[in-house]
Amino acid sequence: MAADQIGPNKGTNVISTEGESVTMSCTYDTSSRTVRLYWFRQYRDGEPQYLMWKEARAWSDTGTPAEPRFQSTTSETSTELIITGVTLSDSALYYCALRVGAQ
Repeated sequence: MAADQIGPNKGTNVISTEGESVTMSCTYDTSSRTVRLYWFRQYRDGEPQYLMWKEARAWSDTGTPAEPRFQSTTSETSTELIITGVTLSDSALYYCALRVGAQ
């Protein structure tokens, strides 16, 4: 059985103008039907900060986002983080993470 995997899609550098919306995405691969996808961000020299989670496949819950500006969508193989009303303080490194439940 292959290991669970998740990673950013190509073209991971996102450039935007303040006030716009930006979308970042990751693709994942797992045989599990119970999937929870997390988003984090990390500022230079800082700890990763939780942004939100959203479930996929057999699960459908969404965790409370750290800010109302954060939204997420999921599919069978990918997750997106949408940030509305982007500000300069959103300049950071963003991470996606995969958690699977019982097979």
